[in-house]
Amino acid sequence: MKSILIKDTTREEREQIIRESLGDDYDVGCGYESTGIDYQLYIDGEKELRELNEEARCGFVVAYPEENKANSCLG
Repeated sequence: MKSILIKDTTREEREQIIRESLGDDYDVGCGYESTGIDYQLYIDGEKELRELNEEARCGFVVAYPEENKANSCLG
């Protein structure tokens, strides 16, 4: 599998990665905002996908936080 790091991809490749990851319901530049993650930051080379996903995970409310304390941003 080819690296998806910003340093190893072009802008066009990053756009394609996002398109393929989110499926046909989303288009680069619009529509994917409903995911709660600003993938444009990855496309523009400002943040890695890993960083965006970690930030988003920390923003979600966990239904049963006592079950996931070790893996949670909630503590």
